[in-house]
Amino acid sequence: MRLKPVLAALALLLAPSAAMAGEFDAELTALAGGEVAALAADPAVIAAIRDQNGRHAGLVQGEVDRLDGEWRAQVGADARPLIDAVLGAPASARLVAARDGAGGLFTEIFAMDDKGLNVAASDVTSDYWQGDEAKWKSTYAVGAGAVHISEVEFDESSQSYQAQVSVTVVDPDSGAPIGALTVGVNVEFL
Repeated sequence: MRLKPVLAALALLLAPSAAMAGEFDAELTALAGGEVAALAADPAVIAAIRDQNGRHAGLVQGEVDRLDGEWRAQVGADARPLIDAVLGAPASARLVAARDGAGGLFTEIFAMDDKGLNVAASDVTSDYWQGDEAKWKSTYAVGAGAVHISEVEFDESSQSYQAQVSVTVVDPDSGAPIGALTVGVNVEFL
């Protein structure tokens, strides 16, 4: 038996194929315009983002980096005041309910402010600052109506193939972007 063809076949079985990457585009786009957009327009999410934008109006990048470092140090720690403040927010309860009500389709949901910092989350994220990532750069930074759909990847924490669907959160009064919302979608449920 030749080893090269066996390894190639094994690689195809263990990793998502290129076809899989685009296989769910229609369903993910529909989710972005439906359930994800509805969560981004939820009054609790909007109120939480508005509040944090006001509190963080003067925040400079060095302070953002410091907060992100605090968050990362608190992941897995016993004392985690920054993480607990985000997870304990009323908007986080709304995101948990949406995740739990999706029957396994949603693996995580989190909202970000105008700097890319977490405002509310259904689960602990690995970092606090998302502002350097496509989920924020391709939504909030682009403007109202922007959508970003990530590649399908295997997620260790949920043990599933997932894509992240992100949308801009818009102030309903002004129509201006105020933040972004990301939903992890288990593509095995599509």
